[in-house]
Amino acid sequence: MGKEERYTKKPKPDDRSDNVEKLQEMIHNTIENYREAEDYLKLHAEELSPEEIERIKEKNRNRLISIQNMRQEIIDEVHDRERR
Repeated sequence: MGKEERYTKKPKPDDRSDNVEKLQEMIHNTIENYREAEDYLKLHAEELSPEEIERIKEKNRNRLISIQNMRQEIIDEVHDRERR
């Protein structure tokens, strides 16, 4: 694809029709990863270094923040759908 061709293509339309469903799936997956990490810590904490334990805990803190943000996005999407 040449430079000129790259800039002459029309942008794809913004299809947000399945955003809520995608976000729900992402939340589900993130919660699953959170739980798996918690279970892993319970089973293997004595085998892990303090740094590894902290890294896993930090990832889970970040997952909780992501879940909150995705839930807010769902609320925003629902409000946006209602306005249409």
